[in-house]
Amino acid sequence: MDNVSALNALKALAQESRLAAFRLLVQAGGSGMAVGDLREALDIPAATLTAHLNILRAAGLVLDQRQGRVIRVRADYSRMNALQGFLTENCCQGAVCETSTVCNEG
Repeated sequence: MDNVSALNALKALAQESRLAAFRLLVQAGGSGMAVGDLREALDIPAATLTAHLNILRAAGLVLDQRQGRVIRVRADYSRMNALQGFLTENCCQGAVCETSTVCNEG
């Protein structure tokens, strides 16, 4: 991941409803959620959710798939992991860190 991609992803997440939507999709797992169920969980208007999902989609953080009359949205875990890796690639002064290890300021 490069700086521009990381900034786009972080900008997309830097809004309360989008962050909440993304976190719900991460919790939902690989099957994701129907857009209607996501809208209901967030309690926001459909048009507002559509706008938020478009921003998350443009940043590469969510994917959607039509299943008949239902659109399912899911977190793009590979993109999420790439962002996390980008943010932590120099953690612990470049030493290999365990994923359960909290990086401390040195």
